[in-house]
Amino acid sequence: MNVRATMPVSRQLMDRELSLALDGVPMTPNGAFDLTDLAATRAAFRVQAESAADSLPGDRSVTVEEHLVSRADGPDVPVRLLRPTAAPGPLPVLLWFHGGGQVLGFAAQDDPWLKRLGASLGCAVAVVDYRLAPETPAPGAAEDGFTAYQWLGREADALGLDSARIGIAGQSGGGGIAAATTLLVRDRGGAAPLFQSLTYPMLDDRNRTASSHEITDIGIWDRSTNLLAWKAILGDRAGTDDVCPYAAPSRAADLGALPPTFIAVGDLDCFRDEDLDYATRLRAHGVPVELHLYPGAYHAFDLFAPDSRLATTFHQTWSNYLARQFHSTPA
Repeated sequence: MNVRATMPVSRQLMDRELSLALDGVPMTPNGAFDLTDLAATRAAFRVQAESAADSLPGDRSVTVEEHLVSRADGPDVPVRLLRPTAAPGPLPVLLWFHGGGQVLGFAAQDDPWLKRLGASLGCAVAVVDYRLAPETPAPGAAEDGFTAYQWLGREADALGLDSARIGIAGQSGGGGIAAATTLLVRDRGGAAPLFQSLTYPMLDDRNRTASSHEITDIGIWDRSTNLLAWKAILGDRAGTDDVCPYAAPSRAADLGALPPTFIAVGDLDCFRDEDLDYATRLRAHGVPVELHLYPGAYHAFDLFAPDSRLATTFHQTWSNYLARQFHSTPA
């Protein structure tokens, strides 16, 4: 029997190191992230992230500050500010939105690698602890992001930050919120961010693309998981005409006057085609775009196989992009 012929097509196309890493990922019958039991999955997600952080030695080169940003028309927005102690100010700052499909996760989950990133780039990282769905339907999370962005610009001097060098970035579900926040900033007339960086972002609730139909058996945010997530984010609005761009950025008809954009996605990611389409339409509207498509890579490959060659390539590429953006403008 030809064993390769019996493998799912996605496995045949998968990078070998990533495939080996996938074998070690605990899977439920509904994949790595079981959204049919959201409370249990959230709890397990937090335990795993906190355990990973606790296993690392303390890092005194980066300080952590907790801020509560108030607003008149909603609850306070928690922002976790990571600041490298050795970097001279005023510091450029990355406004970061964590992953988790907009239904999972918390601000501190990315601390270990965000601290390393901030120290290596000499930048602060402001992590928005945005409200999750379904408790807060979209565009509530983007409104949190907009509030945090305004606060950074307003309080930059007091915080020792450079208001002219604020970039907006996010990963997966957080990448979608980053894109939505950037649209809100443009449409409400705020000072434009230096750039937006979208790592395999979750942009389109309609799930009509080829890749959204192809990725069904990997176990890392397959079609079935994505449908459940969008149902939580939008309820009965998902897939209908009653969805605004601040809830699903792919719905935006006008992508002009947005900042330079970095987009990275794997070829075996259900978000592949919506991300490629977003990049193409941004460029058609005159926005400078740096786009990276990683063959053989599934969703969040850099998190599940951080030491793989493909992840190392991505990390270096992304870090170089951030450094160029932050340091192309005189401090």
